[in-house]
Amino acid sequence: MQKVIDWRNTHISDSQMTLILAFIIGFFASVAALFLHFLISQIQTLLIDGFNDSTYNFLYLLFPVVGIYLTSLFVRYIVRDNISHGITRVLYAISTKRSHLRAHNCWSSVIASAITIGFGGSVGAEAPIVLTGSAIGSNLGQLFKMDNKTLMLLVGCGGAAAIAGIFKAPIAGLVFTLEVLMVDLTMASLMPIMISCVTATCFSYIFAGSDSLFSFHLDSAWDVDRIPACILLGLFCGLTSLYFMRAMTACENVFARLKNYNYTKLVLGGLILSSLIFLFPSLYGEGYHALNILINGKTEADWNSILNNSLFYGHGELLVIYVALVVLTKVFATSATNGAGGCGGTFAPSLFIGGFSGFLFARVWNINQIGVYIPEKNFTLLGMAGVMAGVMHAPLTGIFLIAEITGGYELFMPLLIVAVVSVMTISIFEPHSIYAMRLAREGKLITHHTDRAALTLMNLSSIVEKDYIAVDPDMELGRLIRVLSQSYTDFVPVLDSAGKLQGEIDITKIRHIVFRTELYHRFKVSQIMTEIPATLGVNDPMEEVMKKFDRTNASYLPVVDLNEHLMGFISRTKMYATYRRMVADLSAE
Repeated sequence: MQKVIDWRNTHISDSQMTLILAFIIGFFASVAALFLHFLISQIQTLLIDGFNDSTYNFLYLLFPVVGIYLTSLFVRYIVRDNISHGITRVLYAISTKRSHLRAHNCWSSVIASAITIGFGGSVGAEAPIVLTGSAIGSNLGQLFKMDNKTLMLLVGCGGAAAIAGIFKAPIAGLVFTLEVLMVDLTMASLMPIMISCVTATCFSYIFAGSDSLFSFHLDSAWDVDRIPACILLGLFCGLTSLYFMRAMTACENVFARLKNYNYTKLVLGGLILSSLIFLFPSLYGEGYHALNILINGKTEADWNSILNNSLFYGHGELLVIYVALVVLTKVFATSATNGAGGCGGTFAPSLFIGGFSGFLFARVWNINQIGVYIPEKNFTLLGMAGVMAGVMHAPLTGIFLIAEITGGYELFMPLLIVAVVSVMTISIFEPHSIYAMRLAREGKLITHHTDRAALTLMNLSSIVEKDYIAVDPDMELGRLIRVLSQSYTDFVPVLDSAGKLQGEIDITKIRHIVFRTELYHRFKVSQIMTEIPATLGVNDPMEEVMKKFDRTNASYLPVVDLNEHLMGFISRTKMYATYRRMVADLSAE
């Protein structure tokens, strides 16, 4: 392999190699996406294809629990790593691990999510595929010794290719990387990301044909009279997105408190999930079959088919109630799936809730004859864009994804209205997307703000200096002078016998006694040491580190662990030099 790398370094420039890797990433991401959907389809066909539509089926109580249990065994004994929250893990890798993702992420999420979703887990396959695509990009970049900035770009290429491949939507993949993964769209990054997206889309067409994930035929063109309805739908989608995010967070916290009780989580999550799927079979798996019914329905009989396999079968008058209950319970089904040990994302659930919310809004509007008639199937699509844009804080992704996967560019204007209003509404209550809010609370989120991005990417451990000489409080001045003559730094910490930091020796403050040899045996370190103006924790974000330096105006600050043991120190000069270099790298084209 080293010979290949040496030949590449001689004959292919870094920019050319990035484009080549972008093509390879696009191909493998599309293969991974198609393989995942093939596995899910085969498992679901094997399990539920023969169910009687006119009655409920008790196997809905069994299959999801079996799937989650098998997934947890696969993760625990084969993967042996946490692979949940796929897109959040990509963001975390970009922010804190220099875009390094483990090799098993190239395949482990595909297998785990296929088992979970195939057996009925109410989650999506998109987040696992984004993690898979990004891992492919990261590992290829590491293999060919690409620099950290290029690695981040290749991770973005993998995520973009995954979305483009799974939905056959290249523009949506591009804007997803820009809005969600926070990869800056410069001239240097545009071509690699576009190559990945187009490659993944083309191979998806080659392997799977020209059919879209959702088939849609426009029956009623958009009209200006529907602007008020679109604005209200945007508000409804924004509030629905807020409900989704807050309920999801609350449920995750409940399962997080059961961290060491895996079987308790399995029983609790399995009971919730199985019960909800038994009552509302539309919650089974990704739910795209139910969404297609709402999008393609033309008559009441078509829409009422969504009640098949449920206790509501044959009661078309309860359709609105059924759809509303599905919207309310989907978030609990998704949380229970992941909380119990399943593997999947919130991308598809946001589309699902959005579609059902749009249909519910339109049906209630038309039943009450609030204004002009609005077509339910059109508003199902608009709801999908609105809730997804709100949950992800990504209006362009919502707009282009729905437009591309349905061929519904005739609805471009209402898609814009609904998506923008939805994001504006949820932004009042929640400033970050569902993927980013966990990292934002820890100060580990990359944003498009160059200064903040540089601080986030700076690793405290990389600038900690450990070459220092410590002294103890009982050391006499004479011996201290000899120690100072051997020290290469101006930072001289004072540590007790347990290694805890007591203070520091400020050389500038003892200058008046350094040359007075008659005092060498009269003073001890404890008498002349000064108090530390501030200490830095090993887990402090760099933004907090900068604030402490500015507040204390110190030249050096010590880094301590949770037990106040000294780990090293940070030089103000070195920190700002690293910061300026990183800002320059991020600003370069």
